[in-house]
Amino acid sequence: MSTLTISNYTLKHFDLRAKDVMDKYLQLIKVDVSDYTFAGNYIWLSTATGFYAIVNETFCLFILNSGELTMLLPPIGKKEKTYDAILQCFEIMNTHNSNKNYSKIEYVHEDILEGFVDYLEEGTLIYEMLKDFVIEKKLVDYIYKVDDLIDLKGDSYKSKRNEINKFKKIYPEHRIEVLDIDKHAKAVLDLFNKWVKDRTTYMPKEEVEVFLDGIYFERFAIKRLVNDYKNLEIIGLVIYIDDEIKGFTVGEKINANTASVILEKTDFEILGCAQFIFREFSNILKDKYSVEYINVGDDMGFENLKKVKMSYRPNKLVPKYTIYQK
Repeated sequence: MSTLTISNYTLKHFDLRAKDVMDKYLQLIKVDVSDYTFAGNYIWLSTATGFYAIVNETFCLFILNSGELTMLLPPIGKKEKTYDAILQCFEIMNTHNSNKNYSKIEYVHEDILEGFVDYLEEGTLIYEMLKDFVIEKKLVDYIYKVDDLIDLKGDSYKSKRNEINKFKKIYPEHRIEVLDIDKHAKAVLDLFNKWVKDRTTYMPKEEVEVFLDGIYFERFAIKRLVNDYKNLEIIGLVIYIDDEIKGFTVGEKINANTASVILEKTDFEILGCAQFIFREFSNILKDKYSVEYINVGDDMGFENLKKVKMSYRPNKLVPKYTIYQK
């Protein structure tokens, strides 16, 4: 399916050919949320069908899942175009969907929420907006100062420093390399499979099914990452121990000040490896992109992941919202 026609709109398939188009519109906004990149969406859309259209001079990304159409991001473009584009996008979704309750816009940055309210003159439009829509706060992105992740100064990072020092002491022959997909692809996939096996081995049985449901999507994301790595303007890092890859991570630049970590996996049995590769990758992201901040995404609602991300003392938590119709 290459296009989807709804009323007077033609939605094009969201594939690698959409990259230059989306990047052009992303240049018109300034947000530091990890979801606002081509690569991040393309990688994680490997199990669903994405479509895009230019609506009211904004880039609009839709996802078709179980026959229903939703938006993965709000319309991307100039703020004064956003409000009308949102209304038109809901019309598109409502026309296609079996019930308008399926229509929604996810991962809305608060600056964009302000955008389609701030520019309006005082009067009825704002109240119509509030009357017809529900805006719900969902997850938050965890954003850190890159120097904090590199230096790990102070008592709050003492445990991280200890883990790294133990790792370096136990594995003095470790080495790191920038990810070369031609050289490292098979080892990356093998490590991911081992990581899944190890996690399910040590996980309470009642949690395994839920875990595997989530891993289904992540497995396809990593396969797409490997297959299209060279086309995505991303950078990665691998860590070797005894000539075997025991960790890998991949990230990208979001904007002039912020980079993100898209994926990270380390061997569950190598203590301190996760802390070590995170610090080393922070160094690489800073050197390559000259950024001040690193965004590691949200916690997907998992309490254990929230604890890990909070333990690195985020500099800011950036909320993301979902817009529904009443």
